[in-house]
Amino acid sequence: MSMEAVEQKTQQKWGVVHIYSSYNNIIVHLTDLTGGETIARASGGMFVDAGRLEPTPYAGMRAATYVMEQAKAAGINAVHILVRAPGGVKSRTPGPATQAAIRTIARSGVTIGRIEDVTPIPHDSVRKKGGRRGRRV
Repeated sequence: MSMEAVEQKTQQKWGVVHIYSSYNNIIVHLTDLTGGETIARASGGMFVDAGRLEPTPYAGMRAATYVMEQAKAAGINAVHILVRAPGGVKSRTPGPATQAAIRTIARSGVTIGRIEDVTPIPHDSVRKKGGRRGRRV
């Protein structure tokens, strides 16, 4: 290994990007490795006008771009990504903005460690809302 490669390895500063993505919004949240210290966070609503556009890939891309700019300013050059959907009795699949956000983080030039799904899955749950006969439209 060259001297430059060794130097690069020692100077990696890690962070964790938490992506919470539902069908109503996306939240991209950058913390340190412990998760206790917030470095940057952004949501879909910060970048689009209408509520119906908050969960779109465009909003996810803009939120991720904003967070990665803040990360570079803080000196973070390597991240782990934790993806979360609402989970529990709600949807277990992340919203449409997730893919765009992850792609944007990858293109921003930081090293990506792990991409993990941390959606809460109940082992036995509380009752789903909607009543005995379900939601009547």
